[in-house]
Amino acid sequence: MDTTLSREAAGTAPGGRPVERWTLERGGTRVRLLTYGGIVQSVEVPDRSGARGDVVLGLGSAAEYAACRGPYLGALVGRYANRIAGASFTLDGTLYALVPGDGPNCLHGGAEGFDRRVWRAERVPGGVRLTRVSPAGEQGFPGRLAVSATYTLDAAGALAIAYEAAADAPTPVSLTNHTYWNLNGAASGPAVGSHELRLGASRMTPVDAAGIPKGGTAPVAGTRHDFRAARVLDAGHDHNFALDGGADGGERFAAELYAPASGRVLTIRTTEPGIQVFTADSFAPPVPFGPGAGVALETQAFPDAPNRPEFPSAVLRPGERYTSRTTYAFSVR
Repeated sequence: MDTTLSREAAGTAPGGRPVERWTLERGGTRVRLLTYGGIVQSVEVPDRSGARGDVVLGLGSAAEYAACRGPYLGALVGRYANRIAGASFTLDGTLYALVPGDGPNCLHGGAEGFDRRVWRAERVPGGVRLTRVSPAGEQGFPGRLAVSATYTLDAAGALAIAYEAAADAPTPVSLTNHTYWNLNGAASGPAVGSHELRLGASRMTPVDAAGIPKGGTAPVAGTRHDFRAARVLDAGHDHNFALDGGADGGERFAAELYAPASGRVLTIRTTEPGIQVFTADSFAPPVPFGPGAGVALETQAFPDAPNRPEFPSAVLRPGERYTSRTTYAFSVR
């Protein structure tokens, strides 16, 4: 059976633009997403007893997401995921000033990034494709960027998000999804302390107190960042991990999240070089979830790569095509 698709009205975004909610269902997985912010509103998958439950932190309407700015719940973020130090970078000899959104730094594309935009949606085989054009100068980024994000479900119920982009001028690009996962259920209490995490990363990028990389990578061995073997997820993580494996364009293992209470397992594979682990310790009202209620596992280019020549380049040039793919597979144990 192919993916079952439906759509419905889901209110309006700030400024009055109508928002749609699309529902995808296949292989025991049901996903709801909004055209506002490309938001993954819910993901329902079965536990070890076969009972299906929602495993992401979500809100009820586009208006609620618009009012809850800080945590990027479920959102498609860009034009550049994570932080760019000082909200600026130099590219081909030109200094570009961005819109800050995290103190003096640019976070997730600026104060009005892709998560604050209404996307155009269309049916495609197996799912739905969201598209928009980011005009030159949006949030300070150079070049006109045509972007798409395609959400599909396979026969086993795995969710894949495939991103593509093309630009008419050199510009940094890093797109990701900012879903917070709780495999015991969205309203079950903290994921931190109740889930086990394993990462395919033997190195990470050390950061300062503002979350800006200090330079280069460091081994995780002997540190609290070592998740090479599965262990209980503890609090205090907002770090990028450098994924092991070659950069051949194929998906590599990134993460496995397991909830012993429900038996649910989430396995993430990606074409990206890094993954950000964020344990949401700072959640507080008006965010309607407590600290550590979910964990974000954001596949991405390295943070601040536009200012870090030692990191893999995240610059997209005219005539090139940005492609990125992350797969979220669900199972039980």
